[in-house]
Amino acid sequence: MKNRTQTLLFDNRKLAALLIPLALDQLLNSFMGSVDTFVVSNLGSAAISAVSLVDSINMLIVQAFFALASGGTVVCSHYLGLRNREHANGAARQLVFITLFMSVVITVLCLIFNHQILRVIFGEVEPEVMEKARQYFFISAVSYPFIALYDDGASILRAQENSRFPMMISVAANGVNLALNLLFVWKLHLGVPGSAFATLLARIFSMIVVMIRLRRKDLEIVLKDYLSIRPDWRVIRRILNIGIPSGVENGMFQFGKLAIQSTVSLMGTAAIAAQGMTNIIENLNGILALGVGVGLMTIVGETLGAGRKEEAVYYVKKLCIISEVIIIVSCLVMYAFVRPITYFGGMESESAKMCIYMVTWITVVKPVVWVMSFIPAYGFRAAGDVKFTMIVSVVSMWVCRVTFVIILARVFGMGPMAVWIGMFTDWTVRCIIYTVRFRSRRWLEHRVI
Repeated sequence: MKNRTQTLLFDNRKLAALLIPLALDQLLNSFMGSVDTFVVSNLGSAAISAVSLVDSINMLIVQAFFALASGGTVVCSHYLGLRNREHANGAARQLVFITLFMSVVITVLCLIFNHQILRVIFGEVEPEVMEKARQYFFISAVSYPFIALYDDGASILRAQENSRFPMMISVAANGVNLALNLLFVWKLHLGVPGSAFATLLARIFSMIVVMIRLRRKDLEIVLKDYLSIRPDWRVIRRILNIGIPSGVENGMFQFGKLAIQSTVSLMGTAAIAAQGMTNIIENLNGILALGVGVGLMTIVGETLGAGRKEEAVYYVKKLCIISEVIIIVSCLVMYAFVRPITYFGGMESESAKMCIYMVTWITVVKPVVWVMSFIPAYGFRAAGDVKFTMIVSVVSMWVCRVTFVIILARVFGMGPMAVWIGMFTDWTVRCIIYTVRFRSRRWLEHRVI
């Protein structure tokens, strides 16, 4: 590949233009939920516990929508690699149709069965925590269609190698979210519902802006006349062939986190708060590298659409190296800031101590195995090798993260640290399996379109 650098679809400059905004965009999107937790943390352990519990459900829904949008991105990228703008536009319109339909259905179910869903997942938690969780969950559910459509719009722009504009939207949306959170929670004293409402308004803003942007005629993919969209099930199946396995993978991952969260919820409010804050720090810790992985889907999709398999292999290797550097730096930064975060977050001393201990272990283990357990899988999905990644992720997660964690926590009484021992085991198993899969090149044998 070094002798053909000039013929690569993505040179270093083009690669940086795609990946840097995308990584920052992922970081800013993660702040959207994190801001809620930081703001309400000063309202006491019950408030932060309620938000962290519901955020586990929100992440399940958000990841499902993101997976569906990613399926559309892969299909659009393959068509753009073939220079077929008509089919790329058709795929984008079908993505919006199916996403809107599914998100509205999910929202209605969550609004109707608000209390029942929380009870089934988390069981008998403290009454104060449950009441705040119900309030936060109800308002969060209203935002799901707006999240889904924003993900569609941002993914369609990224398929056109435009990751800068979604990043700009995230900057503005985070500013709106922070300002409204401070206004509703600290100034107007609306508590947990105020924080949820602030995030809802920020997500509505994001969706409107990205959809307006996609109306521009100078784009390769243009979206307008939404009422004229009719389902094309052939195209929808192509999107779902990528999106559903990825959604199942992400969904099972989040279900596993909910199962773990239900175990943590039995350890008391201090453990819930510690685990909630550690999750936030860990999510921020890896989000930049995950942004690189998301960019890899566009890159591999275009290279394979153009029939350049060797370039796809090259980019997976290159972006894994970039991700490793990012992870090492981010781990060191988060370790340096964990004590100030727990202090200014108003955490009680017992919760803060547990949080610092868990973050220390994450800093040691994550740089060793995390990159190969996640980043190559984005390339596999872009190549259509979605069933393999789904099976590996689901089995490894339920065996290592759920069953193993429950045994460590409930049988051996290891407390919230049991969650991270299971997490480290899962990362290691995936790292080994995905490394073997990548070297075998069997992931290149699939077809998307």
